[in-house]
Amino acid sequence: MFRLLAACLLFAAPALAQGGDQRRPSHCIAIADAAPGIEYLHKASWTEPVPEYSVRIHYIAHASFLIQTPGGLDVVTDFTGFIGNTTLMPDVVTMNHAHDTHWTTAPDPAIPHVLQGWGETFGTGIEHHLDLGEMLVRNVSTDIRSQFGGTEDKGNSIFVFEVEGLCIGHLGHLHHEPTAQQYAALGRVDVLMVPVDGGYTLPLPTIMAVTERLRSSVVIPMHWFSDGALGRFLAGMEESFAIDYVDGPSLEVSLRDLPSRPTIKVLRPQWLRDTD
Repeated sequence: MFRLLAACLLFAAPALAQGGDQRRPSHCIAIADAAPGIEYLHKASWTEPVPEYSVRIHYIAHASFLIQTPGGLDVVTDFTGFIGNTTLMPDVVTMNHAHDTHWTTAPDPAIPHVLQGWGETFGTGIEHHLDLGEMLVRNVSTDIRSQFGGTEDKGNSIFVFEVEGLCIGHLGHLHHEPTAQQYAALGRVDVLMVPVDGGYTLPLPTIMAVTERLRSSVVIPMHWFSDGALGRFLAGMEESFAIDYVDGPSLEVSLRDLPSRPTIKVLRPQWLRDTD
């Protein structure tokens, strides 16, 4: 009987997709207790190894971020085909197609995982659940405004990256406040990349309401075209969020040391460049 039970458990264990690194459990969908801790976010070069239990986030440009893990995974969000003067080949890229500044029609075929945020057929959407062992990548579909005033159902994806116990969300080219069902599908979001342009995506009052609703420990503004637009978003959030101007494009985040007060981290985008 014992041998039979052991065999069943062995075959029931999920296989890791690549790399052999086991993902540290996250609880994005569960109701989590508030995580106490001090602030442990700081500048870091994207070329250096990522410390254990941490994730590095580098703001490349517009809505593109490089997410790096201790095990060596490199993920680029809203990939346009160009990330800088670098030979880096991402393991995963995500894309949305509201505008050509969020995707490319010709991603390098050497990229192992290219995740489109829209379906093969107009309005059908798509579902991703990519388990890479160390990281799980999933998405929540939302609608976008199409050309000539129409709507493309499920044409945008909010991508969620579960890694090192963290839940990292990228809102993409969001065109409406998520529904109750979409908020539930997102679950807890510890780190949020949020578009703050004030019009191309969502009006500022709406995106502020979304940010307040998600109440992420770390919020990173993106998709801003001027310091003025960024400043208006920050001014509207400063009563309920701390504001921290990071002197650079990168930071490292650890679940055990998230800030005790929700904090907006202002990164300055910078293309990737290989060191000499």
